Amino acid sequence: MVGEQDRWQEDLFVAGPLRDLIPEDHILRRVDKVLDLSWLRGEVLDCYCADKGRPSIDPESAVRLMLAGYFSGIVHDRKLMREAQVNLAIRWFAGYRLHEKLPDHSSLTHIRQRWGAERFRRIFERTVQACVQAGLVSGETVHVDATLVRADVSWESLTRRHVEQVLEENPEQTTSEEKEPPRGKPGRPRSQTPGQKRSSTTDPDATMTTNNNAWRLEPSYKQHTAVDDKAGVIIDVAVTTGETSEGQQLPEQLARVEAATGIPVRIATADAGYAHSANYQLLEEGAIDAVIPPQAAPRSAQHIPARRFKYGAKHQTLRCPAGKPLYRAGRNKQPKGWRYRARACDCSTCPLRPRCLPERARVRAIVIVDGYEALLRARRRKEKGWDEQTRRHYDRHRGVGRGGYRSTKKPRYIIAMPRAVVKMPAPVTVFPLRMKPRETLMSSWGRIMAVRPLKSAIHPMMVRMRRRFTPHVL
Repeated sequence: MVGEQDRWQEDLFVAGPLRDLIPEDHILRRVDKVLDLSWLRGEVLDCYCADKGRPSIDPESAVRLMLAGYFSGIVHDRKLMREAQVNLAIRWFAGYRLHEKLPDHSSLTHIRQRWGAERFRRIFERTVQACVQAGLVSGETVHVDATLVRADVSWESLTRRHVEQVLEENPEQTTSEEKEPPRGKPGRPRSQTPGQKRSSTTDPDATMTTNNNAWRLEPSYKQHTAVDDKAGVIIDVAVTTGETSEGQQLPEQLARVEAATGIPVRIATADAGYAHSANYQLLEEGAIDAVIPPQAAPRSAQHIPARRFKYGAKHQTLRCPAGKPLYRAGRNKQPKGWRYRARACDCSTCPLRPRCLPERARVRAIVIVDGYEALLRARRRKEKGWDEQTRRHYDRHRGVGRGGYRSTKKPRYIIAMPRAVVKMPAPVTVFPLRMKPRETLMSSWGRIMAVRPLKSAIHPMMVRMRRRFTPHVL
């Protein structure tokens, strides 16, 4: 027997609450069971006037709307509010009844601007503390990594930094009594003038960078993430410009992790991008086990590498491969350390001179960076071979362990923070990372995720395919 449904739905009353119309396994209903934002009203109370103006949107409702867009994968506020008009789950999760009018999409932008990045940071820290109290975060083992996020700007908005370069080359002149004329830097003059940097007029904080020399530079941000080892909970997130070195962010990142969890870090894992001597020294002083592989030596070095020079940490001496001593010549600014120079009489008669020095150089100079002793100990430890526990921690960092989750190296989700907080192109959103088999050339989003060893003739094709698709996520 064929059934028939009456499509007249102009009911005046609906029996039962909206909760009964939402499935039990819906993500918003599961989040509502553990979400507690009762403290948020007092946190943002100083952003509003107590006796003037019209009533604002409830702070908890505003955050719940942002979370609903996060879990639904909606990146635009306008689209989020359109979806909330017809989606009972979002309307119920935000606390709006069927007959109540939803706020305008621009209200969410104004709220982000009014609250500022610091309050969103405190919301994140309260979430981390709640995970610690629930036993989801141990805080002792932390996986740290960084990833580039392509900024949502057009190529037409990129311009050359001509004005800044003109001001740098022509500083404001003063009288001779006040300031001496600038002197040129010592050494040979540059054979080529430095190229002009490009910047975006619509988003100046997005700098031109890339994570592969074979790819072109793109306006990008860099997201620095710290993940706890116990359950894969993100316990720290920071976004900087794309050209910022991730290795220099490690000390501040570990300090924020310990402040958020209240637990001292015992083991820190990272990739070779964090293998700075200063980081090894900092972790040793803090009694933190550094599971960071040192950077590999270049395979085809034109001259004898600096690691072939023997350094005596006790007396801070340095000897070349021929056994001749090098003497301190002063401090070096970048990288920070001591500069050692050999004697001209030793280098002129050395049999290793063709392999050690360029043709026009007189002596060999080596910079011993600060924390070089800790770097040497990390190299010896890696050369001897990591123990089973250390390898297991690094495997979990790379996402190939048996822990059942992928850590910072290959996260299950790629997170973008709110635009008003970190000047990103979209509200809070999550993108699932769907990896195809290794034989695949391109992922479903047009980004080269995994490729087999290909011949050089195919590389131009990869570049053309990359230019065809504009990647917005890693």
